[in-house]
Amino acid sequence: MKRAPERLRGGTDLALHFNLRHRGAHPVSAQTAHKWLSGRTVPTDDKLRTLADWFKVDLHWLHYGPPPAGMPPGPPKPVPRDAKYPPSTETLELASKIEALTPHHRYLVQELIEQFYGDADKG
Repeated sequence: MKRAPERLRGGTDLALHFNLRHRGAHPVSAQTAHKWLSGRTVPTDDKLRTLADWFKVDLHWLHYGPPPAGMPPGPPKPVPRDAKYPPSTETLELASKIEALTPHHRYLVQELIEQFYGDADKG
């Protein structure tokens, strides 16, 4: 909000000035803007676009925040299915947490990942 040309002091100001710019069908309330500011909700894609244009920031950055340390800015590049991601601090931490699970829970995590990613052996 510091990038806005006008001084915004909270959810009420944000909602008022946002609604003047947004071309969507539904204006936002001060309560909704306050939820955005407090992180309790994330704006819909069309509202994120309006905010990114207004504040002159990257849409991906606005939605997801800055990349983890060591990652290049911008949307992550897809890695081919047979390639391996470079181990990051977050990856190693997640792997440690998965390793600490019971065998049954590790199996459930593996099944869940296969549902999202697909089983490479079945392709």
